[in-house]
Amino acid sequence: MRTLPYADPGIPDTRSPQRFLVWVARGQKAAIALATVYGVIWMVAQALMPWAIGRGIDGMAEGESGTAYQWAAVIAGLGITQAGVGVLRHRAAVANWLYSAFRTIQVVNRHAASTGPSVSSSMPTGEVVATSSSDAHHIGHAFEVISRFAGAIISYLVVSFIVLTTSVPLGLMVLIGVPVLVGAVTPIIRPLQRRQREQRDALGRLTALGADTVAGLRVLRGVGGERVFLGRYAERSDTVRLAGNRLATTHSFLDALLVLLPGIFLVLLTWVGARLVLNGTIQPGALVAMYGFAFFLVIPVRTAGEMAFVASRAVVAGRRVLRLLAIERDVKDDAAPTGETPAVTTGATEPGRPASGSTLVDAASGLVVEPGVLTMLVADDPSATASVADRLGRLVSGGDVRLDGTPLDELPLTEVRRRIVVSDPEPTLFTGTLRANLDPRGRYGDDELRAAIEVASGQDILETLRDGLDSVVEERGRSLSGGQRQRIALARVLLTNPEILVLVEPTSAVDAHTEAAIAQRLVEYRAGRTTVVVTASPLLLARAETVVWFADGQVSAIGRHDHLLTTNTDYRRTVIREEQLV
Repeated sequence: MRTLPYADPGIPDTRSPQRFLVWVARGQKAAIALATVYGVIWMVAQALMPWAIGRGIDGMAEGESGTAYQWAAVIAGLGITQAGVGVLRHRAAVANWLYSAFRTIQVVNRHAASTGPSVSSSMPTGEVVATSSSDAHHIGHAFEVISRFAGAIISYLVVSFIVLTTSVPLGLMVLIGVPVLVGAVTPIIRPLQRRQREQRDALGRLTALGADTVAGLRVLRGVGGERVFLGRYAERSDTVRLAGNRLATTHSFLDALLVLLPGIFLVLLTWVGARLVLNGTIQPGALVAMYGFAFFLVIPVRTAGEMAFVASRAVVAGRRVLRLLAIERDVKDDAAPTGETPAVTTGATEPGRPASGSTLVDAASGLVVEPGVLTMLVADDPSATASVADRLGRLVSGGDVRLDGTPLDELPLTEVRRRIVVSDPEPTLFTGTLRANLDPRGRYGDDELRAAIEVASGQDILETLRDGLDSVVEERGRSLSGGQRQRIALARVLLTNPEILVLVEPTSAVDAHTEAAIAQRLVEYRAGRTTVVVTASPLLLARAETVVWFADGQVSAIGRHDHLLTTNTDYRRTVIREEQLV
């Protein structure tokens, strides 16, 4: 068995859903081959059972007890083989299901992580979740059925040979009748696939609406919008229900045909066989075998129908996966490897060392961030400084930002991410321990973690948690207040220890006393390293070495906080308004 998840799921073939499924199959061809061998042996053992029973009956009818015992032993051997190989086939089939599903999940999640905001802006969150979970398992189901489908084909050929050598009329009935049965089911596959797609789309929209509603629940309650969204959710639920009913109707019709048509075939085959026995053309044991073959052939026919169903569903799922994989990241990494780019000094220092590092320049706004300086950005429109922060960290495409004269676009994206870290204004906490949320890679000891928490003024959080750093944080930090979540996120980004740290509104959810403590400790913790803070808080601005005021997206004034308060009316108005809000 392979180790899941894969260390590297590979680069998928995205030219079509069918090519994507073939790519998945190539990645586990050995496992598919093994499962196919087991499936063929398992199904052929079942197919030979009626033949052995018929031969044994003929031996007993002729009074040859020794022959009957021999065929009884053959029947027992076929049963043991069927049971033992059946266990192995099932294990191999489930393994193929898991391999293909996990490969798809990893490819989807890796792409979603690498493209970042591009996926969420192009596709609802519910769609992404459904693609990673439901669609991946539909693809896995198709690979689980492959072993049974291969066994169905081979066993059908074996039965056809036995029946044809026993009686040409019965053999022709099998050779012609079974393909006709499968062909009669084929016209239903296309409407079934279309209704699967409709139901899947409706479910994705409903999931997205639910996720968005839960995310904005506080706002909804504040404006009294619960009833509006409840009505909208009920309407979407009805759409999903109707689409599910239509899908179930088509599916049930397909199931009915898979029972009715083999049944008709069974009756005809038995009737013709009985006539041949009466004519003396075949032996009674052969008639029993034919009857058993007729029953057995229901399995290959139903397996073929199931394969058609799951394959069509896998194609639909593959199309959804390719839709997500087609979303491109806003920021492309077209830069040459690090060795081919101009040398730029890293300049990261420890607290207390002399200031060093690189100069960061945003030509679009005229901002110049000096190395080793605590710089704070203020604007009447917060979106203006937020846009500057995105450009400084190369979180968006476009813009002429240079690091010591080298355009950020010419540096490998991995190097930019290592040297320049931009905090998320709406950080997310994940299910797990507080330690894992602060240090996902496990690089720091308790002392370093506690030091970062102290800078973020989060000692009270540790005191309220029973197990301290090993306490479990619920999904999205639901058990913590907004201010606590923000402080944990601040400690986490501080631990990245980059050459240039850009903090976007890092204290918007904390009280004035806590904010003042964070401002003082941040200056000490980041001493000698370049730090940029986007904020309009006077408590933070008072600690800045340089404050940059933006007007209409451009640098308008630069100076200390107290100097700008006395010389710039717009700056004073913005900061005083912020102070009154606090």
